[in-house]
Amino acid sequence: MDDYPLLNLFWTMLWLFLWVMWFFLLFKVVTDIFRDHGMSGWAKAGWLVLVLLLPYLGVLVYLIARGPSMAERDAKQMKQSEEAFQAYVRKAAGSGAGGGGSVDELHKLSALKDKGDLTQEEFDRAKQKILA
Repeated sequence: MDDYPLLNLFWTMLWLFLWVMWFFLLFKVVTDIFRDHGMSGWAKAGWLVLVLLLPYLGVLVYLIARGPSMAERDAKQMKQSEEAFQAYVRKAAGSGAGGGGSVDELHKLSALKDKGDLTQEEFDRAKQKILA
């Protein structure tokens, strides 16, 4: 290890980091090419050929030409993922769009009991029916 100075180790780590970042950027661009639904198949094939045959120039040109729309597509996908997650959480919690969640029904029953519209017996029977 004496013949490999610290500066050489630094340069090796820097080049390794840049190499990993390059592959990250390349995969991001290729993913964006396939994710864009507004682009025709021929345009996707053209961009893909350019990015694969002339990788540095192709990625640079792609980022200059389509960089802002990449951010829009990322934001759109993130919004769709968040909406899907929220819908899943609402479904799992039982308070879906149909309004038929057991939690909501128990809350309504409790409010009726608190107002005095239901007796304890009626409340218990309705509660058992909902939980069954």
